[in-house]
Amino acid sequence: MRTIEAIYLVFSGTLAAAGLSMVAFAVRAYRDTARHSMLHLSVGFGLVVAAAIGTTVVAFVTDFRYTRTLLTANYVLTTAGYIFVMYSIVTPE
Repeated sequence: MRTIEAIYLVFSGTLAAAGLSMVAFAVRAYRDTARHSMLHLSVGFGLVVAAAIGTTVVAFVTDFRYTRTLLTANYVLTTAGYIFVMYSIVTPE
C-alpha cells in the first residue's frame, strides 16, 4: 500500500468514526425528545458516513480504477446527506 492510499484510508476512517458518533448522538436525541428533526439529522449523517465508507471500500476493491464514478457517487450521497442535515435545522417542531 502506498503512502497516499494509507492516508486516504486513515482520513476515511476518521470521517466515518466522527460521522457515526454524530448519528449516535442524533438517534439518542431523537429517542429522548421525539423530535423528528433529530431523526432527519441522523439520516443525513448516516448518508454522509455511507458515502465515505462506500467510496473507500469500492476504491480499494477496484484498485482506484473508476475515480470519476466513485467521486460522483460520493458527492451524490454526501449532498443528499447534507440536504437532510439542512432540513433538520430549518424544520420547525
